[in-house]
Amino acid sequence: MSVWWLLLAVIAASWGLTLVLRRYALAKSLIDIPNERSSHSVPTPRGGGVAIVVSFLLALPALAGLDLLSPAALCGLFVSSLLVAVIGFADDHGHIAARWRLLGHFMAAAWALYWLNGLPPLEVLGVSVDLGWFGDALALVYLVWMLNLYNFMDGIDGLASAEAISVCAAICVIYWFTGFTALVWGPLLLAAAVAGFLFWNFPPARIFMGDAGSGFLGIVLGALAIHAAWAAPELLWSWLILLGVFIVDATWTLITRLIKGDKIYQAHRSHTYQLASRYFKSHKVITLSIVVINLGWLLPLAMWVGAGGSWLIGITLAYAPLCLMAWKFKAGKTEG
Repeated sequence: MSVWWLLLAVIAASWGLTLVLRRYALAKSLIDIPNERSSHSVPTPRGGGVAIVVSFLLALPALAGLDLLSPAALCGLFVSSLLVAVIGFADDHGHIAARWRLLGHFMAAAWALYWLNGLPPLEVLGVSVDLGWFGDALALVYLVWMLNLYNFMDGIDGLASAEAISVCAAICVIYWFTGFTALVWGPLLLAAAVAGFLFWNFPPARIFMGDAGSGFLGIVLGALAIHAAWAAPELLWSWLILLGVFIVDATWTLITRLIKGDKIYQAHRSHTYQLASRYFKSHKVITLSIVVINLGWLLPLAMWVGAGGSWLIGITLAYAPLCLMAWKFKAGKTEG
C-alpha cells in the first residue's frame, strides 16, 4: 500500500468511526451537559477522540511496515499513547482519582522515553550539552505536562483538533525545507487521524473529543518532538515554538491559579482561549485565529530556528506576544 493511500484510509476511518461513536453516545446518553463552568451551551455527545486513537494506532504499524518509522519509535509511541488513551477513556466514563491518573501518565511517558532513548544532547550557545539523567527527568515532566495541558486546552469547539493539524502541517514544512523529509510521516499520519474527526468537531461541534483523545494527542505530539530531536536538536525547539499557544496558555493559567491557591484539577473557564471565546462570542473565531497564529507567526520563527537560528531568540519572540495576550485577558485570575 502506498503511504498516500494509507493517509486517505486513515482520514476515512476516523470520519466513519466518529460517526459511529456519535450515534453510540446519543443512544447511551453519553452527553456533555452544559454547566456554569462549560464553554458550550448545547448538550453535546462526547468521546469522539477514540476515533483518532483507533485510526492512528491501527495505521502506525503499517507506517513501520513501509520502513517510514523505526521499530523502536513504533513501540514507544504505540504503547505509551494507548495507555494514556485507556486512562482517559476510563475517566470519561467514570472517575479515576488524580493521583492514579498521574501515575499512569508518568508510566506512559517513561515507556515512551525508554524506546526513544530519552532526551538527546542539546545545543546551547553553539555547544552540545548532554544533560544525562537530569535531561531524561526533564523530558519525563515535559511529556506528562504536554498530555495534561492538551486536556486543559480542549475546551472549545475544534480547538484541540485544529491545533494538532496545523502544528503537524507546519512541522512537516520545516522537515521538508531543512532536509529531514524522513520525519514527515508520523506527523502526517496524526494530522490525517485528526482530520476525519475535525469534520464532526468543527464549530459548532457535533461531538466532543474527551480525555481519551486530548491526552492521546498531547503525548504523541510530545513524543514526536523528542523523536525529531535525535535527528537534529534544533527541531525540538521548532516543535516547542509551534506548540507555543497551548504551552503558554496552559502554563500561564496553571501558575496563576497556583499562586491564587485554587485547586488546579478543578474545572474552570479561565484559560486565555476561553476568555477570548466569550469576549468575541465565538468558538470559530478563536479556533481559526489560533491556526492563523500557528501558520502566520509561529511557523516562520520555528523555520528560522530549525534552519540554525538562535532557539533562545526564537522562543522569546514566539512566546512574548502569547504571554501578553494571557496577561491582557487575565488568564487564571478571572472566569470572565
